Amino acid sequence: MLKTLDNSLELLKCFTKQNPSWGVRELSKEINMNHSVVYRILATFESHGFLAQNPETKKYELGIRFLEYGHIVQEKMNLSNYIYPIMKELSEETEESTFLTWLDGSEAVTVEIAETDRRIKFAVSKGARTILYAGASSKVMMAYLPEEKIAEIIDKGLQAFTSKTILEPEKLLIDLEEIRAKGWCYSIGEYSESIFALAVPLFNRKQEIIASLTIGGPEYRMPESIVPEVLPKLQRTAEKIQGYLSQYDLENQNHYIPR
Repeated sequence: MLKTLDNSLELLKCFTKQNPSWGVRELSKEINMNHSVVYRILATFESHGFLAQNPETKKYELGIRFLEYGHIVQEKMNLSNYIYPIMKELSEETEESTFLTWLDGSEAVTVEIAETDRRIKFAVSKGARTILYAGASSKVMMAYLPEEKIAEIIDKGLQAFTSKTILEPEKLLIDLEEIRAKGWCYSIGEYSESIFALAVPLFNRKQEIIASLTIGGPEYRMPESIVPEVLPKLQRTAEKIQGYLSQYDLENQNHYIPR
């Protein structure tokens, strides 16, 4: 099965700007593959809209499905171009790094970062994946998942990342309930030692949780007593981003996640 998938993707790579169309036999010769196998792969791609056969030349060309995906990627880039400046304003205002974290199944993925100019800061890479039950950026998303999804995550087991990671299911459920009631989450050292995070949720049109906006940095710069001062700034920024996200149909939000 994996070999077939690998062959199919290698075949697809042959459709380039320089060589936008292929006949069955010439393509089978190009990639040194049996022509009947090539035909079956091409026919399958055609049936799903990824390829189209020219009725005159009988050659195969890229289909409309790729045009749709191209629009998705373009929209993603415009989304990032719009959101990053807003995040950077928040980073400058709070003097802490700002993170946009996306929900991907049972994981959280960092998709955008606006770093503070301070020398000491919390460093995270784009594409970094973390679990959902530790740290504000993740837990504020987990709190809004359906109960069965939360139970599924907990049933897989809770792993300690620091001494402050919550490992008791009942305690975690209470924590998630409190997050939903407040609409935000503050944590210290749950996933990374001595790191604070203050996060709010972001939703799609259907009011389903899709992401979170977070500021984070060294623990000593953001004791809990300062949270009431900073939280409104984070919430105002989240409202701007939320307004933009709501313009898009993000039911299939995974197109924004780096792989």
